[in-house]
Amino acid sequence: MSESTPRTAPPAGASRADLVADAALALLAERGMRGLTHRAVDEAAGLPQGSTSNLARTRQALLELAVRRLADREARVLGLDEMPDPRQGLDSLVDSLALATHRALTRNRELTLARYELALEATRRPELRAHFDAAGARFREQLGALVTAMGSADPARHVLSLVAWADGLMFNCVAGTFHAQVPGLHEVRAGLREVLDGMLGG
Repeated sequence: MSESTPRTAPPAGASRADLVADAALALLAERGMRGLTHRAVDEAAGLPQGSTSNLARTRQALLELAVRRLADREARVLGLDEMPDPRQGLDSLVDSLALATHRALTRNRELTLARYELALEATRRPELRAHFDAAGARFREQLGALVTAMGSADPARHVLSLVAWADGLMFNCVAGTFHAQVPGLHEVRAGLREVLDGMLGG
């Protein structure tokens, strides 16, 4: 692994599976799908050769391991356990979603890049598609419950619009034409407020 590859110190007690999955995600962000091999993961994780193969014998198994780990790490980035009570009002929801989006754009940029690599691969691998979609279901369901409780007249459509807005912003600022113009938290919040005002009549 090159010196440019992002390496995060594993948390105390991290399992070997987590080490392997984290190394796989870092490789996806740095080298893309072609750079993801069992040998490269062993090197990136600082593990003996063959360790990754022992955990995930096939490429499909390695990709599934990466998708599961991605879901766990993104749940922390998105703060799923920190989402506000709908009774706290629209401002609280906007603040929470803006902070989550800004985290993905800044200090978790590499994780966001890895997600796009896996999303594209899932379009070519039906067997990976189900795992990838299931990994994102928790956030969509929680967001749906929030907008429903706040008076959405069409929760399914509003969740789609919110996710599409956030994904569009993240893609363009991480990998697209605005990659050198990452917005600040205040700008992200302003954009989200405009979107949610239109949906919920705030």
